[in-house]
Amino acid sequence: MVSYKSSGVNIQKADAFLDRIKPLVKTTFSKNVLSGIGNFGAFYEIDAKKHKNPVFVSSTDGVGTKVKIAGMLNKYDTVGEDLINHCVNDIAVCGAAPLFFLDYYAMGKLNVKNSVNIVKGLVRGCKNNSMSLIGGETAEMPGVYGDNDFDLAGTIVGIVDKKKIVNYAKVKKGDVLIGFESNGLHTNGYSLVRKVFSHNDYKMKYPGLKSSLGSELLRVHKSYLNVIQKSLNNFSIKSFSHITGGGIVGNTKRVVPKGMKLDIYWDAWKRPELFKLIQKKGNVPEADMRKTFNLGIGLVVIIDKKAVEGFMSYWKKNKERTYIIGSIK
Repeated sequence: MVSYKSSGVNIQKADAFLDRIKPLVKTTFSKNVLSGIGNFGAFYEIDAKKHKNPVFVSSTDGVGTKVKIAGMLNKYDTVGEDLINHCVNDIAVCGAAPLFFLDYYAMGKLNVKNSVNIVKGLVRGCKNNSMSLIGGETAEMPGVYGDNDFDLAGTIVGIVDKKKIVNYAKVKKGDVLIGFESNGLHTNGYSLVRKVFSHNDYKMKYPGLKSSLGSELLRVHKSYLNVIQKSLNNFSIKSFSHITGGGIVGNTKRVVPKGMKLDIYWDAWKRPELFKLIQKKGNVPEADMRKTFNLGIGLVVIIDKKAVEGFMSYWKKNKERTYIIGSIK
């Protein structure tokens, strides 16, 4: 006799998992979430009084192969927060405030304990960014994923008044690029990292690193929501760039007008030891390092050169490290 369970899908275990995470997820709900309706979709009510001309901003992304390192090290409570913060940054640089999130979590075989820890990370990320986790999908997919493999992705929806959308059309020659430091690789470059290091390397503490290599690689992707919103409220910002796959140039050239070029001052900040270790251990060409990693800069702000001194002084008082990392040609 062939059953769904014998094919590798355990519905009873999935139901037990859902029972465990429902109370966690509900802690992220704002008054705008309409629950208890019992339908197949999630409901979120918009407060039209807050926005004269509201525009939704949405984005979908994943954690990439960072999930493989999380699995190797049996640490599952951070990748959910990685996903949230990555997606928050992607819409925040447009001027939007996050409203709600939906996740997609797929695996070969459901492990309830590990899966609950993943959701705890999602919940923590949502709460830290004042956002509701209103729905998602958990898919047990034997044959597509190995028993211990999983993937994590999600969609974020935010809102911004149309007149407050960050529009790079005002960027001009002579504007300055200010970089905010990252706290690690964030969620990009892990496929290259896994080529450079072996499984045993992740447990080692290399010179210059504060903790083991594995712990450094699993540092949670930083959320720049607070930095972005305070910058917009206090300064005239030309443009923002969230530094993800493609590096500083690859991402920042997306938010400047055509015909303008970036002049990056690559020696303007001290490159974190983790990136130096990756390059040295793997003999990675400098061009590949620049295209693959953030190299210590997670967010770029483009402003008028006359505003640089005041901007950097403001963030120094607020304990954020900033660097003049380039200009617009």
